[in-house]
Amino acid sequence: MYKNLVAALAAACCFSSPAFSQLAPAAPPPLKIGFVYVAPLADAGWVHQHDEGRKAVEAALGPKVKTTFVENVPEGADAERVIRDLAQQGNKLIFTPSFGYMEPTLKVAKDFPDVKFESVTGYKTAPNVAAANARYYEGRYLAGVAAGRMTKTHVAGYVAGFPIPEVLQGINAFTLGMRSVDPKAQVKVVWLDAWFDPPKERDAAMTLFNQDVDVIAFHTGSTAVMAAAQARGKMAVAYHSDMRKVAPDAQIVAVTHQWGGYYTQRARAVQGGSWKPGNVWGGVKEGMIRVGDFGPKVPKAVQDEVLARQQDIATGKLRPFAAVAADVRDNEGHVVIARGTALSDEQILKMNWLADGVQGRVAR
Repeated sequence: MYKNLVAALAAACCFSSPAFSQLAPAAPPPLKIGFVYVAPLADAGWVHQHDEGRKAVEAALGPKVKTTFVENVPEGADAERVIRDLAQQGNKLIFTPSFGYMEPTLKVAKDFPDVKFESVTGYKTAPNVAAANARYYEGRYLAGVAAGRMTKTHVAGYVAGFPIPEVLQGINAFTLGMRSVDPKAQVKVVWLDAWFDPPKERDAAMTLFNQDVDVIAFHTGSTAVMAAAQARGKMAVAYHSDMRKVAPDAQIVAVTHQWGGYYTQRARAVQGGSWKPGNVWGGVKEGMIRVGDFGPKVPKAVQDEVLARQQDIATGKLRPFAAVAADVRDNEGHVVIARGTALSDEQILKMNWLADGVQGRVAR
């Protein structure tokens, strides 16, 4: 009997079937994804929103991805060095979210044809470089509506980084939105020639507040303008992120950028072998731009109006750069959008003028 038991155990140990004789296939290694940030990572702002997008990729794909980032990388030679280093470290998908990263990205991409690159806010593409941007101007128009309803002086301020088309689109859309509800509105612009310089941003805001400005917007990378508005008892439009932590009383509305969906989609495309270069430009309709996070000073009627017009943009009923009732002119008197027409995407992407109502010039 003992011999029979030993034989049975031996037979069991040596039993052969596909389930036992084949090991489960090893899981593929995680997709390594790199991000390059143009300013320090903070609690709010441009870089913060892109880092929220990075975290969204990790949350959606879990162990299938491994992300890393390098912060506070100046545009130019430093950017090329960092992008190249990320490629050499084995990252197969690299996001470079700043306009000045476009050329360094293209240069590095030539040397790493097996790596996919995403030039965010750039417009040039290559076989392994895609371009992506958001229709920030849609949110700016809506913020202008809120500002136009809230201002008492009819004067808004705008602290701007560089006079590139993206920034001009924002200034003009904000002005058109503001004047759609307050025809007397004026917008004063201060150019900084910097994306991230908190002291200069604050000083520019303070200068504008000394010129009858009671509501301010900005296109820079920090929360300095919001903090200045809070300190002076003025109103402000948050950009990139909800900034009520910094300016709980000053913030009237926030224009926020939502990158998580796009970043996750592109990572999945690399993993599935379906990634292709292209040029994506998404806005309110696609969920890449959202306006909300109203401050305590904003009446519900104004909130409802802004949200209703946001829905109009999503459905295509409202287009910020369309001339419906009259010609749209620049601040030198030239017709830039004829009545009954709208700018094409190509025209918007090449914008080089400031709208009537803007006090300032395009710095060249």
